[in-house]
Amino acid sequence: MEKIVYCRNKVNSFLYKHIMKPLLFQFDPELMHKLFINIGKFLGKFRVTKRMTRDLFYYENPMLWQKIYGIEFANPVGLSAGFDKNVEITSVLEDVGFGFEESGSVTKLEHVGNKGKRLMRIPKKKSIWVNLGLNNNGVEEISQRLKDGRYKHNIPLGVSIAKTNCLETVDDIIGRDDYIYSLKKLNEMNVGSFYVFNISCPNAYGGQPFSRPKAYESLLKESDKLKIKKPIFVKLSPDLTKKELDAILKISGRHKIQGFIISNLTKKHSFGKGGLSGKAVESLSNKMLGYVYSKTKGRYVIIGVGGIFSAEDVYKKIKLGASLVELITGMIYNGPGLIGEINYELVQMLKKDGYKKIKEAVGKDVKLVS
Repeated sequence: MEKIVYCRNKVNSFLYKHIMKPLLFQFDPELMHKLFINIGKFLGKFRVTKRMTRDLFYYENPMLWQKIYGIEFANPVGLSAGFDKNVEITSVLEDVGFGFEESGSVTKLEHVGNKGKRLMRIPKKKSIWVNLGLNNNGVEEISQRLKDGRYKHNIPLGVSIAKTNCLETVDDIIGRDDYIYSLKKLNEMNVGSFYVFNISCPNAYGGQPFSRPKAYESLLKESDKLKIKKPIFVKLSPDLTKKELDAILKISGRHKIQGFIISNLTKKHSFGKGGLSGKAVESLSNKMLGYVYSKTKGRYVIIGVGGIFSAEDVYKKIKLGASLVELITGMIYNGPGLIGEINYELVQMLKKDGYKKIKEAVGKDVKLVS
């Protein structure tokens, strides 16, 4: 069976890289994104199409299983926020092989996002320039859709929360209350497995004010009042200075924060607005990941994001302290078969290093700060 999976993965990779990708990359990236959302919705509707998708891509092994904060993850590879913004394709993601999904970001109000060109592929950097601007259907519609079960799923679902991308939320109090409204609504509807405060979107009006200590602490104080029982993560910018990062870690320690997502897109580029994903952010992300794990001595669960194109990329983040990882750009460049390929090869790496479970490898390349 393992040999069949290996051969299937190689065929999937070859067909995508040499036939599908050259064709898809001839078209506008946002148009292709919408196309794949529609394809995903269709495939996730029917038992037969889900079965076909699973046969093409899925791989599982008990070595990859983890239970984190009471949530069961069949494998550590998740889809990052920014792809399935309105939580429409979760049903088929489990068949592609993802162990979980972070959806959104959702905001209090529906928003169409930024104007003009909003996505651009940068093949030389193995990156994507993103300036979407938090386009989503709003928390009211999305939470109701999840409650109704219109898009059923069997994998953990995280919901990323941001403040509405508009002039009014530049004000710290209005922006804070915007976050809290969405968190409260999702919690009241009892949807999602965990929640994420996205304080690091690089393409929204007013920048990233909640990375500032005063605004960040105000946000967490209001969040604490809701007495949320589900885990809450915070998504960090890779461009934070060590001083800014230390302040966030210190404040987080006083409040109900269970983990961090490291990291969002980087604004360190020459394209003006927006942020870069993929290999352009990998080094910054990995450096921050290792630092946070060492500084906090494994107190928080870390989800590593940025530059994942292979199992080797995932294993590096695991050894730097990530319990879970997320990707989008690697899937766009290497195809949906990448997920099964990563999970298969991770198992081989764990066996080679003498580990019986993936959790045994977490943080092994990091020396904890005393």
